Amino acid sequence: MLMVATVLAALVALLHLYFLVLEMFFWTKPLGRKAFGLDKDFAEKSKALAANQGLYNGFLVAGLAYGLMLGGSGAGKPWLVFFLGCVIVAGVFGAVTVSRKILFVQAVPALLALAALMLI
Repeated sequence: MLMVATVLAALVALLHLYFLVLEMFFWTKPLGRKAFGLDKDFAEKSKALAANQGLYNGFLVAGLAYGLMLGGSGAGKPWLVFFLGCVIVAGVFGAVTVSRKILFVQAVPALLALAALMLI
């Protein structure tokens, strides 16, 4: 189960690294606009907010990476529990306030990783 938890937590971290890149560097570019369904005008007007969101995703990546580095069954477990919990809360909030799709893209993978981690 440790391998499953590790792979799932790493997947969550990689997803958030991808979100960081999209939000901080590609928000106004065709790739970012397509990913988030934005028109050019809105993307330009909201790029500072998107960069801020991307930065927060970076903090989630850093916390998850640190927990993975310490090991899911050892000192890293509390780190992973905390940061996966943060991802779940953010995903549920995003699903309620922005789009239900966020629940499945963000919260569900983190919930699966957390469930696997708790079985260790």
